Amino acid sequence: MIEKIKTMFRIAELRKKILLTIGLIAVYRLGWNIFLPMVNPEGMAAAFKSFAGFNDLLSQVAVFSGTQLDQMTIFGLGIMPYISASIIFQLLATVYEPLERLQKEGESGRKKINEYTRYATILICIIQSMAYLSMLNAQSMAQVSSSGAQNMFVASCVTESGRLTFSAYWLAILTMTTGTAFLMWLGEQIDEYGIGNGISLLIMAGILARAPGALLELFRDATTDGGFHMGGQFGIEVLIFLVILFILVVLAVVFVTKGQRRIPTQSAKHVRGRQVYGGNRQYLPLRVNQAGVMPIIFASSLLLFPQFLFAYLGQRLSSDNAQWWISFVQGGNNIFSGSRSFTYILLDVILIYFFCYFWTAVTFNPKDMAENLKNHGTFIQGYRPGSSTANYLEKVMLRITYVGASFLAIIAIVPTLITNSLHVNVGLASFFGGTSLLIAVSVVLDLVDKIDAHLIMRNYKSLLEK
Repeated sequence: MIEKIKTMFRIAELRKKILLTIGLIAVYRLGWNIFLPMVNPEGMAAAFKSFAGFNDLLSQVAVFSGTQLDQMTIFGLGIMPYISASIIFQLLATVYEPLERLQKEGESGRKKINEYTRYATILICIIQSMAYLSMLNAQSMAQVSSSGAQNMFVASCVTESGRLTFSAYWLAILTMTTGTAFLMWLGEQIDEYGIGNGISLLIMAGILARAPGALLELFRDATTDGGFHMGGQFGIEVLIFLVILFILVVLAVVFVTKGQRRIPTQSAKHVRGRQVYGGNRQYLPLRVNQAGVMPIIFASSLLLFPQFLFAYLGQRLSSDNAQWWISFVQGGNNIFSGSRSFTYILLDVILIYFFCYFWTAVTFNPKDMAENLKNHGTFIQGYRPGSSTANYLEKVMLRITYVGASFLAIIAIVPTLITNSLHVNVGLASFFGGTSLLIAVSVVLDLVDKIDAHLIMRNYKSLLEK
């Protein structure tokens, strides 16, 4: 492996791409730690410790968006607005005919859709930053007035009532929006001049940046006297078990992510002059996990809203409320807050299955695939070209999507099971499954494929070849 890494850096073009990608990711990590000028870091840290439910909400969002909302940096919104805009246009393209026509125009249509996506990203950034700052401002004012805590904003940027001044408010919005726009540009530069998918690499960098802190907290609570300590101290057996479990989960993720259902196809024979062409046997690969990580992202996002809503309502309960309302709010808190209940896990699994089939239906079109096979003179044995082939492909995709959805459901609940059974930190448990692990593994596999393409093109061995 060391020799293969040396080979990568011997190729001048590949070396430049790798170094440029590393440099741009370093710029991203630098901006990650630069606070907005109106933020008081000490007050911000103290305030977020008291916002238990809100802080947990932001931590879960940060897993799949590369955000830093709990510190209000210039890249605080992360790349999530761009991802949201991309998903919106991808969904619109399935129901809005002009966008569907643009998609079929090739490179020119793709550029036009990307332009619309950038405009939508700026609009989403402005809306999200306004809502986020207004919520933080209200929380900060309530915290200062109730306990006399330190304001999370510097004194020169707040009014006598503790609210952000007009100029500071809009400067923060402009800075955070510009930060996300700059991250969009970084991702595009990596796509064009670097190696790998730029946006995915930025998200993975944000995820992996949380690993050292989570590991330090784990080892801080570890002890060497043996035994499974469920009260917050971990024995050596627990550490060994977690290492083995991590390896097994990564192997399973790689296996299913690369898994394919190969449908045998055959091209029709045709004669040109005295030569006979075609008649070759090939296969049509259908991915087992066609939806990727999107079902887990959608399911987690949807379940965050009732979690935050019930936490908000729980803080405002009083003895004047009706008993049925108190029971309802407390029941909702028990389901969506703290340690995840059986009901929460069940809802998560149901939503993952739903979004897995939904996203597969959006991204996989059996009619178009059958038409492409027909146009290229290729057919599936036993099925007539056209509607018969499309129906067969749809049935196959429904079956393998069930397998992919089952896998995603298991991976999604692994962190919850680890947290509840071993009392491991939520941040560390997220690396044993869920969105974090799927994104990291998918990005690494894609990066290896891109590097392999450069190596094989120059007659070198693949990174994974023995």
